[in-house]
Amino acid sequence: MGRSSEASRRGDVDAFIVMDVMERARALEAAGRSIIHMEVGQPGTPAPKTARAALAAALDQPLGYTVALGLPELRAGIAKLYKDWYGVDLDPARVVVTPGSSGAFLLAFTALFEAGERVGLGEPGYPSYRQILRALSLEPVGIPASLENRLQPVAADLEGKGLDGLIVASPGNPSGTMLNHEALSSLIGWAEKAGVPFISDEIYHGLHYGDRAVSALEISQNAWVINSFSKYFSMTGWRIGWMVVPEDQIRRVERLAQNMFICPPHASQIAALAALDSIDEMEANRAVYAENRRLMTEGLREAGFRNFAPPDGAFYIYADVSDLTRDSLAFAGEILEQAGVAVTPGLDFDPLRGGQTLRFSYARATADIIEGLRRLKAFMAARG
Repeated sequence: MGRSSEASRRGDVDAFIVMDVMERARALEAAGRSIIHMEVGQPGTPAPKTARAALAAALDQPLGYTVALGLPELRAGIAKLYKDWYGVDLDPARVVVTPGSSGAFLLAFTALFEAGERVGLGEPGYPSYRQILRALSLEPVGIPASLENRLQPVAADLEGKGLDGLIVASPGNPSGTMLNHEALSSLIGWAEKAGVPFISDEIYHGLHYGDRAVSALEISQNAWVINSFSKYFSMTGWRIGWMVVPEDQIRRVERLAQNMFICPPHASQIAALAALDSIDEMEANRAVYAENRRLMTEGLREAGFRNFAPPDGAFYIYADVSDLTRDSLAFAGEILEQAGVAVTPGLDFDPLRGGQTLRFSYARATADIIEGLRRLKAFMAARG
């Protein structure tokens, strides 16, 4: 007996709302409107000069398939980053270069979980975790994180959930809050005691405004760590990320990578390798984000968005707007149409509570942040 539909339930994932906001903003710009982009988590700066120069120099040579796990010299360079940033000695064989961090999530979830298994994720959190899990016939289990814990899960939140795995992000998206060594150790300890995999999303590492972020590899060699060149290295559209896997999982992940992706983009790997030599340029970008963060924390409160925790890292502010609306999607649409500022409704990040929150990104140029805040203040004053 055939199925009544030609479509698979695995394809029934929710839209990534921020991408819909981007499209509406693009349409308004095409119609001649000036839009300030505070919706997308994307640096306003280009890839590092070293990366662009390295790719330009390589364009006359064949850019074909590489080995599935990535260029050996790039894997070695990433391993050195762990020594420089965290004091961790890492075997480059454990580094898997991927087509963006999204490719790493696919590989990790596929390698670790059977269909139907339950994977915990903090809410608010990055929405694509939930949708990729669903597309792989896995069950995402949202763990509502409290303001008291700065919107990060704690071990007590996980008890009794029947989890088969856990994914945690620090700095978090959308909150920008970070887990210190003790808090991250507690979560990893819970996972190891429960005998379930722990996945650490470290994509915003390098973007901190006080103490640096702690890597799961400083605590355990059993954690699966995912990172990317997108945020700190300002290379979102290059689609180049990486994953660090336990030693006994390298060949398993390699077989999956061979068949899923063949290899990461060769051109992007060449650029990424050169980007590792651009820390001074990236630190200059971080200084801009730090100034933008200062302007945003002051300016949003002046505009009337007062309920948020100042972020430790990344480039977001996640504001509780329950005093202003119960429908963040409509409110974001109102702000876009009337103020010309694109912001992200919290529904992307928290299906239960996100109707009362907005995410503001301060990843763009400081001049854009100043103009966006001016427009938000005028909008809120007119709204009364």
